[in-house]
Amino acid sequence: MKITSFNPLIVTKDAAPLIELFEELGFERRHTLAATASGNVDTLNVRMKNDSGFYIDISQVEVVPQDMMLIRMNVPDFDEAYDFLISKGFIHKSGRVVETETNKSAMLMSPSGFAFDLCQHIRK
Repeated sequence: MKITSFNPLIVTKDAAPLIELFEELGFERRHTLAATASGNVDTLNVRMKNDSGFYIDISQVEVVPQDMMLIRMNVPDFDEAYDFLISKGFIHKSGRVVETETNKSAMLMSPSGFAFDLCQHIRK
């Protein structure tokens, strides 16, 4: 399994204050994507980067009960990585896979309980 990037992801109901905070810390928006997940969950995803090359992703999702900190793991082959992680004891509690024209992702829980957002960016 190849990993192309590995960085923090904050999932929140209100992304604006977090985006502003990270902008004040020197991060700039790289891109913003609005998406609809299976199950009609609307999301806003913002990828930010600072001059030192560090990334942070912030996702606004209405259905989360509280802010969550995850690790985003980008891979070139979602299905291969998904199968590998499941074989190592990761759990896909919701069963929902978010698919857009440019992205396929799912939240998995590690055996120790830490949340990962497994993501494949689709380039055309």
